[in-house]
Amino acid sequence: MIIDLRSDTITKPTPEMKEYMFSVEVGDDVFGEDKTVIQLEEKIAGMFGLDAALFCPSGTMTNQIALRINTEPQDEVICDRTSHIYNYEGGGAAYNSMVSLRLLNGERGRFTAADVEENINPDDIHFPKTSLVALENTVNKGGGCCYELETVKAISAMAKSNNLKMHLDGARIFNALVETEESPKDYGKCFDTISVCFSKGLGAPVGSALLGTIEAIKKARRVRKVLGGAMRQSGYLAAAAIYALDNNIDRLKSDHGRARFLGTIFETKNYVTDILPVETNIVILSIDPSYGSIRLLDELQSKGILAVPFGKNTIRFVTHLEITDDMINEIEIVLKY
Repeated sequence: MIIDLRSDTITKPTPEMKEYMFSVEVGDDVFGEDKTVIQLEEKIAGMFGLDAALFCPSGTMTNQIALRINTEPQDEVICDRTSHIYNYEGGGAAYNSMVSLRLLNGERGRFTAADVEENINPDDIHFPKTSLVALENTVNKGGGCCYELETVKAISAMAKSNNLKMHLDGARIFNALVETEESPKDYGKCFDTISVCFSKGLGAPVGSALLGTIEAIKKARRVRKVLGGAMRQSGYLAAAAIYALDNNIDRLKSDHGRARFLGTIFETKNYVTDILPVETNIVILSIDPSYGSIRLLDELQSKGILAVPFGKNTIRFVTHLEITDDMINEIEIVLKY
């Protein structure tokens, strides 16, 4: 048995999801004729209380489009140094939008309104113009930690008072929402644009959506075209996302419980020097350099357990809908010897 904890992106559609995918009506989305894509876009926008949404192939694309429509060349974006838009999008902020990033040192990737205020550039030609604040929730490199809504509201108020726009990289926003029991609409009030991923914890095979105002999404649609993200009969993929929204949100709590138990399994291992607090479905271990993360990864793989390196002497595990209680119990048994 292979226990694949490399990412929550590795899941495959369930039989029920596949059955739904091939039961829907599709059309040419570039002509605005795919009814299932339209249904998804209206559904996800409505969940967050926003006016419109745009279905895209990936979260990287939705984040990059958001940077593009919320900034101008030579602007600066405030984000945390652990953020996905800085670490894992191939330098796209500079390439696609010609903006610089002001990196904050938040607590496990979470910063505050005071941090934002301290990093807004003065109106001076020597500095880039600060124009956008970008948050990530949950924070991947922070071990899947969640923002508190009151912190988000304070950052949003600070941004608005300084004429800054707000973007949320919500790749795993539903992991945060089921854990904190907060409302998607409360988040919708805080941001100009929100990126939501369907292919992580929700288990769809492909796709993310960018949410915003009607005008913002009109601009986003043009940018998506330039980036090559305009799809045709994409309703089959949108259907998977609809099924995921209808069936796979509440069950995320099970992923979180399994991740927390997985974290406890490693607490007594002498080769583990630190474990980030486990809030959702991500477990990040720091490994004693004398033991080495690559050595541990190789040993785990030899026992059918897959994880990924996540920095120097660091390993990440991610639980998802294909991980069962029996699998976590098997890991506990295997690691006893």
